[in-house]
Amino acid sequence: QVQLVESGGGLVQAGGSLRLFCAASGSISTINDMRWYRQAPGKQRELIAVSLRIGTHDYADSVKGRFTLSRDFTKNTMYLQMNSLKPEDTAVYYCNADRYSGTNYYNYWGQGTQVTVSS
Repeated sequence: QVQLVESGGGLVQAGGSLRLFCAASGSISTINDMRWYRQAPGKQRELIAVSLRIGTHDYADSVKGRFTLSRDFTKNTMYLQMNSLKPEDTAVYYCNADRYSGTNYYNYWGQGTQVTVSS
């Protein structure tokens, strides 16, 4: 099992910055890839950043150049640095991770953290 806990959300003015945290616990040595998703009111959940275990990251076009994902394996924590925030970034942000155990695939979600960007 893997537990994910997000933190760092809050209220910020447009143009400001926030740093989100995703702390992982449990069978962390078996975690494969980790991701950040967000879900705005009335919209589908959107994948915005991916951290592959091999060390590469990828971003959705909507956040590329403004958001930076990093992953500290020693602290079992993933970060999302969000700069130049826009009102349309307002959403609940979720951490996601997956792992394999033999041939079994497992996927885990955190509880989410609210980010609100005022204009």
